[in-house]
Amino acid sequence: MSEPAVRVRSALGSWDAIVLIAVVAVAVVGALTIDGVASPRFWRFVTLEAIPIALIALPMTLVVITGEIDLSVASVLGLTCTVMGQLWVWGVSSLPLIIALCLLLGAVLGAVNGLFVTGFGLPSLAVTIGTLALYRGLAYVVLGDRAVADYPAEWTNSAIAPIPGTTIPWMILVVAVLAVAFGVLLHATPIGRGLYAMGNNAEAARFAGISVVRTKFWLFAATGAMSALAGVFWTLRFASARADNGSGLELAVVAAVLLGGVSIFGGRGGLLGVIAAVALLGVLRNALQLAYVPANTLTIITGSLLIASVVGPNVVGMLRERLRRRRPATPTPSAST
Repeated sequence: MSEPAVRVRSALGSWDAIVLIAVVAVAVVGALTIDGVASPRFWRFVTLEAIPIALIALPMTLVVITGEIDLSVASVLGLTCTVMGQLWVWGVSSLPLIIALCLLLGAVLGAVNGLFVTGFGLPSLAVTIGTLALYRGLAYVVLGDRAVADYPAEWTNSAIAPIPGTTIPWMILVVAVLAVAFGVLLHATPIGRGLYAMGNNAEAARFAGISVVRTKFWLFAATGAMSALAGVFWTLRFASARADNGSGLELAVVAAVLLGGVSIFGGRGGLLGVIAAVALLGVLRNALQLAYVPANTLTIITGSLLIASVVGPNVVGMLRERLRRRRPATPTPSAST
């Protein structure tokens, strides 16, 4: 088999390609079997649902590649929403100022996670489970059961305004730009190579001169800031700041990252598969909602995909390794005498 053919076969057998094919398959089957899936309105809702998940999944991918995790992201989103609402109630009339303060708050909340993980050497799973509860509790302290919904219509409408000539919200362009930036950082810079090195062996990365502590700290801060940006979008999209905004969203984010081929143990994965997984979850959930599948069933499906995302790449890797071993070795040409 020629070298180009081998490369094509390898690419088609990669986990990223499998997820991309799954997106197309789900979209085609949904369009043929469920009324409304082929409509522009359906894809508008898929995009709106995918935007906050994608915003958080971008930095989460980098965090998981280093061997860490942040489960507090949805609570950071919720606390950001309530602070945004409370500032508006207090009479801060400049929404750009409120948004800037919310992004700063998100970075601080993420930095608190990073401080506990890197400064005190605590496991990120335990730390972020704790801050998941803490930040959500603070959200209820800020707003309680109230909802703030009197934002200017020009802001709430512009947050979900479509790209001219389409039904796709313009915010997807922001996500695309950020995805390219994170992709370049991860796949084309020494920093990205350092992240993979940390995930494979943090001690060896440290001896190689990589600042493991500082890098992980700033990754957690960036994850907090992106979660806050998702919170701002969430508030403006629904024109409502509530303490329960984004509850359970961390499950969808983690499912997208792992389903996208990022190893939960760190050191492996990429952003293309994660973006494809975000699209897959969005198309699947919205199609099933049109088919009147109950919300509890959707949660079960998301959980099942989360399990599959952990098991699937390992199974694919094992199959590829077996195929490689079965492939006959190319005979070495004998030296001419």
